[in-house]
Amino acid sequence: MSKPQEPHRPFFPFGNPFRAISPKGAKVSSRLSFLLATFEDSLAERLKKLTPKSENDILSFSWMELAMKLLRETHNDVKTLVEELGFPVSEWDEKWLDEYLNISVKLLDICNDFSSELSQLNQGHLILRCALHNLESTSSNQSVRAPSSLDAWNQHISSRTSRVDSCYPILDSLGESLDLPKVKNSSKGKVLMHVLYAVKVVTLFICSVFASSFSGSSEWLLPTNVPDSFRWASAFTELQKYVNMEIKKIYSSGRFTALRDVDAVNERVKKLHSMIQGNMDDCKEEFQNLIVELRREAENLTQGVDHLTKQVDEFFHIVLSGRDELLSNLRANEAVFSQGMGGLCTRQL
Repeated sequence: MSKPQEPHRPFFPFGNPFRAISPKGAKVSSRLSFLLATFEDSLAERLKKLTPKSENDILSFSWMELAMKLLRETHNDVKTLVEELGFPVSEWDEKWLDEYLNISVKLLDICNDFSSELSQLNQGHLILRCALHNLESTSSNQSVRAPSSLDAWNQHISSRTSRVDSCYPILDSLGESLDLPKVKNSSKGKVLMHVLYAVKVVTLFICSVFASSFSGSSEWLLPTNVPDSFRWASAFTELQKYVNMEIKKIYSSGRFTALRDVDAVNERVKKLHSMIQGNMDDCKEEFQNLIVELRREAENLTQGVDHLTKQVDEFFHIVLSGRDELLSNLRANEAVFSQGMGGLCTRQL
């Protein structure tokens, strides 16, 4: 699969983002401080739970499902917090609106690319079922077909057309956008910028990890340095360091894929293919055990793909609904303003 061609820029090339989201002249009330602290503490706990207990958890579909669930819950928390802030869209800076709308449409594109990758993996389910049927059959004709059916899996998994190439410019621009606009004389705006910074950092990290897993290259990883001032910084830094290090280790070892569930299937397929080509008389029991293992790993792969696809779809709909709500509020505000001026005109969004 192809790798991203653009060079990586160091984070942060634009200076310390904390200065941009912690302006002077806007004091935060105790209520707003509580809302922000609640959001950040919740995010920190989720990041801690996502930290793998062992290296074997990294890029397993169960771990990736938890990662996408974290994104979904965090983005949902943003919607809830904005409502609790009582901060109407009419008071948002135009730069914030443009930033949010721009990022949201990019996230929708990324979700579509991830769904496409998962769909291609899911197509291998029928190939594995056919291979298992031939391996378990007592018919000599089907036994002869076993090697070709195993080859079909290898060909399918190695010739997949990756769509994540289009994700790299999106992720790169998302990293550049971490330098949020300064907030002047708005305590609610200050809290909003803290929250948007947090959700963008976490989104960038998880999406870059997913892109790396699908592309077969650690070059997709986009590390972010988060100031220690944030309550979730320590948990994020520990998670990012561990996960990125393990992914680089996987690819440096020459592994074909970093996806644990796919690699588990590949390992059994490779062993079975080798045994079929050799002398089966002395390894019939081992051969049968490998068939059982392949069936188990194939089922794990299928279930993992299905569950992760569901999480990606749910995240897509949360981003889409948040975008639709914002656009609806903008249209409503514009309509009210225009009517007050004596005429109704709709702003083109």
